Amino acid sequence: MAITRIGIGGWSYAPWRGSFYPAGLAQSRELEFAARQLGTIEINGTFYSRQSRSTWEKWGAAAPDGFQFAIKASRYCVTRPKLADAGEGIGNFLAQGIAALGGKLGPILWMLAARRKFDREDIAAFIKLLPQKHDGLVLRHVIEPRHESFRDEAFFALCRDHDVAVVFGDDDDFPCIDANTASFAYARLQRMREDVPTGYDAAALDAFEARVRHWLAERRDSYIFMINGAKLRAPAAALALQERLR
Repeated sequence: MAITRIGIGGWSYAPWRGSFYPAGLAQSRELEFAARQLGTIEINGTFYSRQSRSTWEKWGAAAPDGFQFAIKASRYCVTRPKLADAGEGIGNFLAQGIAALGGKLGPILWMLAARRKFDREDIAAFIKLLPQKHDGLVLRHVIEPRHESFRDEAFFALCRDHDVAVVFGDDDDFPCIDANTASFAYARLQRMREDVPTGYDAAALDAFEARVRHWLAERRDSYIFMINGAKLRAPAAALALQERLR
């Protein structure tokens, strides 16, 4: 049975205190609260720096069973001139302790630079570097290309061969490359508006609901994140979409 998880990016954001988080909730308990309201959270800080194993253990302990974290992979892996040279960086990223999450480890997001164009040979070499397992855990990988040149069947074929998802993005700045390449789907929705209490209006939420139900009909797990845009509204947007799919 396919599972849909809907969430937000991060959990520490001052404007959510008193709007999403109850007044007086200790900041140290914000992750615990958010993880019980939503099905997933995308961790952004891992893009910028390594985390200690104790931090991964703490994050895992704060979340309930069934919840999963998506992890943004290190920038040191995806910003180098040749992605084919990222092997050591990928190994170091995985070795920092992510296995401590156990079953709460969701997909790993490899976000490519906006200027990077599709180079079949380089992308093929990079995808081959992404391990299928780590410390006994099955890994799911997702790539976010942010250049129009990736709208290419050769790219989709490489991803299908390795069960790598391509981000479905709702974004003003980057192309939406809508491709079914994996056993799961991954969406990053970034056009929320602050003047709309739920971030997206009813028509947009209905359209996202229909898309998720299509993924469910395909028996594909899905991860949907309300990120950026009017970040203040992200929790409300996630909860509104979650309610439609309940």
